[in-house]
Amino acid sequence: MNKQGLVDAVASAASLKKSHAEGAIDAVLECISHSLKKGNEVRLVGFGTFRVAQRAATEGRNPRTGEAIHIAARKVPRFRAGKELRDAVA
Repeated sequence: MNKQGLVDAVASAASLKKSHAEGAIDAVLECISHSLKKGNEVRLVGFGTFRVAQRAATEGRNPRTGEAIHIAARKVPRFRAGKELRDAVA
């Protein structure tokens, strides 16, 4: 499912216009992104937790030349599914 499919499903499930559903989805994603940028985690009980993790610096290889390259440390978003979501998928 892509974003448009999600908009259609939310609009249908909540009896909303598609434009309102898209606005709501955009607002939720914006709030999650903003919270993660500030270093906070977003916990949606039953669904899962979004958090920021620190990825350590490492050495990699250029596949064409085999030359060693340095990959810098960085922050990455992580998602851990909640129990209800894991059970629904299983």
